[in-house]
Amino acid sequence: MADERVAAAVANWAPRFVAQGVDYNDFLRTTSRIERWEEWLDAWWATGDLHTGLAREAEARGRRQSAGEAYVRAALCYHFAKFVWLVDLEKHRAATDKAAASIYAVHRLLDPGAERVEIPFEGAALVGNLRRPPGVPRPPLVLLIPGLDSTKEEFFNWEAVFLARGMATFSLDGPGQGESGFTTHIRHDYEVAVKAALDTLAGRDDIDLSRVGAAGVSLGGYYAPRAAAFEPRLKAVAAIAGPYNFGETWPDLPALTREAFSHHSGSQTEEAARANALRLDLSGVLSRLSQPLLVVFGKLDRLIPWQHAERVAAEAPNAELAMYPEGNHVCNNIPYKYRPLVADWMKERLGDVG
Repeated sequence: MADERVAAAVANWAPRFVAQGVDYNDFLRTTSRIERWEEWLDAWWATGDLHTGLAREAEARGRRQSAGEAYVRAALCYHFAKFVWLVDLEKHRAATDKAAASIYAVHRLLDPGAERVEIPFEGAALVGNLRRPPGVPRPPLVLLIPGLDSTKEEFFNWEAVFLARGMATFSLDGPGQGESGFTTHIRHDYEVAVKAALDTLAGRDDIDLSRVGAAGVSLGGYYAPRAAAFEPRLKAVAAIAGPYNFGETWPDLPALTREAFSHHSGSQTEEAARANALRLDLSGVLSRLSQPLLVVFGKLDRLIPWQHAERVAAEAPNAELAMYPEGNHVCNNIPYKYRPLVADWMKERLGDVG
């Protein structure tokens, strides 16, 4: 019988894994052989290796499309292997590196125009992946902002929704996230990361930086409106399943989530972690946000109470709320509803492509 943490992960995460591109059969096969939380990373690493092997075999035969698709699956497996898994930090780092290497293999095979961008940041560096839609000389740009322990490698299929509509995407590992998290910690003032990213991208002629939006998921649903309140270069914002005040949710968060936040915020104790979580607070911030804001939420969210979304939408001057009664956290059980909505809404706010 699986231990409590494995059981909770299996019960809660299947929609997220599948929505991001993990094959449901892989989810069942991989999780069925895990009994202890300590085994989680190795099991998902092995599934990632399976897809890496398929990718290499396909590439050796000149089958670039099949190879790229297999590398997407591998990247997701390596990413989810270490998702909120902090049992062995060396293995966590290795899985992060494997996920990143896999997604760059995907870009090489399926999207040669994709580009890794390193962003100078307070003596360290942040990292983002820039992708541009084919045939659009100067597309608008959408920053895709991950949440707690999610990363740019998780977003390949999410990026495709915007690319198909003629928008470029920039998936950012900000402070405390993904590759950037090895030298930085979570911070409440995420606008500093967005400013650094836009400053680094400034001057390019292959994207239109007068038309930039941001879409954040989960904790990124806090980061995105927070950033827009202080960064006027963001013209439209979508917040998906974000908290109004993350610290208010602390007592009811799963232990794995609390531990991950403690680690990525650089907190030495749980008390310090909760104090840091309370700083992720949109009160007094949303009144500054004049840009259009789309708030997307599911009433069945088990991490963030749906009332947080109502507070955000009520306080932001130019907000609209899309509340799905059947939606779970990030509405991952209904991606076919919220993803087209967000992409279409963003395209309409940023204007015609070209």
